[in-house]
Amino acid sequence: MTLQVYKEMLPVMQSRGGPYAGLDIPEFYTMMAALFTPEEAAVNNALGKRPETLDEIARKMDRDPRELHPLLEAMANKGLCATVVRDGEPAYRGCPFMPGIFEYQFISGSDSQRSRQLAGLIHTYKTAYHATRGHEKIAFPVTRVIPVDKTIHVGNQVHTYDQVATYIDKYDAIAVGTCYCRHAAKLRGEDIHGMPTDVCMWFGDAADYMISRIGGRKVSKTEAMVVLDRSEAAGLIHMSRNTADDIEFLCNCDRWHCAIVTHVLKQPKPGWVFNSGYQPLFDAGRCVACETCIDRCPAEALVMGAADMPVVDLERCFGCAACATGCPEDAVAMTAKPGFPPPPANAKELIAALKKGAV
Repeated sequence: MTLQVYKEMLPVMQSRGGPYAGLDIPEFYTMMAALFTPEEAAVNNALGKRPETLDEIARKMDRDPRELHPLLEAMANKGLCATVVRDGEPAYRGCPFMPGIFEYQFISGSDSQRSRQLAGLIHTYKTAYHATRGHEKIAFPVTRVIPVDKTIHVGNQVHTYDQVATYIDKYDAIAVGTCYCRHAAKLRGEDIHGMPTDVCMWFGDAADYMISRIGGRKVSKTEAMVVLDRSEAAGLIHMSRNTADDIEFLCNCDRWHCAIVTHVLKQPKPGWVFNSGYQPLFDAGRCVACETCIDRCPAEALVMGAADMPVVDLERCFGCAACATGCPEDAVAMTAKPGFPPPPANAKELIAALKKGAV
């Protein structure tokens, strides 16, 4: 009976989509048994993609709502399902692995035995998944890089969606949590190269949710800017959803552990499926050929040219400005990348572009 409820999770998780949606391999079932108790697994299998009230779920499962309610609440607080408020009452929906369950396990920064176990099991499942399925081709970018706007060359048109400070200025509710990718790697005993981990950020309703349910902490606008400064000093990449309208989250990613960045780097032309729309511009009068920019480049898109000036491979460059923020001589600025399209206006346009599948 216990084995059967976990087997029934496979088509459920596949139907929710997203990376690593579900694969019929032993590592999947081992991971799910660690994430969910049998009773939680049964509830997960009953949850739909759209939020449903407690009474609706109870009728579907033929369960007493009074018994089901504390179980659903506990699952929501563990990041095993998501909630929204509908007509003043909580409504529950199932989560995909990513974005969702995987990240939620580590946002609080826990270093418990369970966290270490999950970090290992999720990594083992993802490794087995790639060994079986390979790395999928990105037909259209779901995420985009947001450049460090203070590095953009004078004379360029700077859109609001190019400026991280736009989102910090707009929202009163801002949450910060632990980076899933680096924290899980640290729990597995991997070298995270001194990169900060408490730098993931959410805004508005998403921030309130992370604070109330998942272990995020509320920060002021000033504190949020400090987080950005720390991220930029470490050479991390500002990354969010590939739309021009409001964003709910901002990740600060590294080249070694970030699931998105490592996937992008396996694409034939990484710089065209993950980019800010900018590229570096080098000042020959200031550059001293110290190669700091080359060392900091997360895409490994820079090499030193014959004239002791860095040369950029635009097929790889993310336009993240890690080279510019780290240059001790202020010899690098970011300028608009010719021919690079603006992001879709909103989530609806992004979905349409993903269905069309054209870069």
